[in-house]
Amino acid sequence: MLSYRFLFDIAIILLSTKFLGIVTKKFKMPQVVGALMAGLVLGPAMLDILHETEFISQMAALGVIVLMFTAGLETDISELKKTGKVSFVVAVFGVIIPLLFGLLVSSFFNRGDLTYNGTSSLLQNIFIGIILTATSVSITVETLKELGKLNTRAGNTILGAALIDDILGIVGLTIITSMADPSVDILEVLFKIVLFFVFCFIIGYLFHKVFVKWIDRYSKDMRRFVIVSFVFCLLLAFIAEEFFGVADITGAFIAGLIISNTERTKYINARFETLSYILLSPIFFASVGIKVELTSMSMTIVLFTLLLLIVAVASKVIGCFLGAKFFNYETKEALQVGVGMVSRGEVALIVANKGMAVGLMNPSFLAPIVIVVVFTTVVTPILLKLTFKN
Repeated sequence: MLSYRFLFDIAIILLSTKFLGIVTKKFKMPQVVGALMAGLVLGPAMLDILHETEFISQMAALGVIVLMFTAGLETDISELKKTGKVSFVVAVFGVIIPLLFGLLVSSFFNRGDLTYNGTSSLLQNIFIGIILTATSVSITVETLKELGKLNTRAGNTILGAALIDDILGIVGLTIITSMADPSVDILEVLFKIVLFFVFCFIIGYLFHKVFVKWIDRYSKDMRRFVIVSFVFCLLLAFIAEEFFGVADITGAFIAGLIISNTERTKYINARFETLSYILLSPIFFASVGIKVELTSMSMTIVLFTLLLLIVAVASKVIGCFLGAKFFNYETKEALQVGVGMVSRGEVALIVANKGMAVGLMNPSFLAPIVIVVVFTTVVTPILLKLTFKN
């Protein structure tokens, strides 16, 4: 029998995220913090009213795709080019330092030649470091848009670094999983990544030519541009994930970049902002909190969680801060870049699930990872607000 429970879930999510968003705004914090807290309060961790369902997961995935697409629409390509070198260095530092810190913390709790599912403790510890290298820029994008700072030098550096971070994360994950799973071919994965960006360049050139001509011919009815843009976004996100093994949000962001220089960009962006605001974004942010389920943890796991929280925040801030300072960014700007890369979001959870599937991570470590994801997701908007204060 068809269940209509999803209607109740949506209604509760929309009401609670908006209400708590207003509350957090009263305390001069970004409203996205309230939306994240709504999922935490109403989910299994506290009131147990909302639960993660396939519908909520899929709507949340669509929400983050639209969020990154609009970020691409609002990005100034010329400014993004200017920050290309610094974004690369920031991403490299933002991967190496969290990887080392995560490896050290995990080694302290998982010492010796212990194996889990036939995998040595060394590979397990490296994998914990790989998880900490992840960056989920969606929360940062929403916060920067709310603060009106998305198109600043720091904002563009964060966007560029997050994209590169995503690619480096895929490479790192592929290398470590290939050591545990011989069926994974590193060269094949790297070839697919390069092929994806070549594909985007070609399809972007062709689409831009066709799209501009279409605008000139059908300039009276602009609603068609919105539909075609959305189809383009969804297809590029699907192709990225399905055929090239690159994150769907990367495909969505590049789709936004391709359309960003057209004459109707502002109109298209306004329509997507409305869709995101009234439905998709609240579901995405609430879904992060809904994922949290507090289970009984030993004192060792609790201590591991606390250290992992400290390392997760400090390693990203330090690594990305140093990368920005290398290019003579002002201290405040470098700190903004570092803080903007702290959130791990759904990316870390995807990596963790992949690790468990191939025996690289003991399931008992999943709870600490989820807590790190939620904590970094909630704390990033707050820290960003502080660093962007005049």
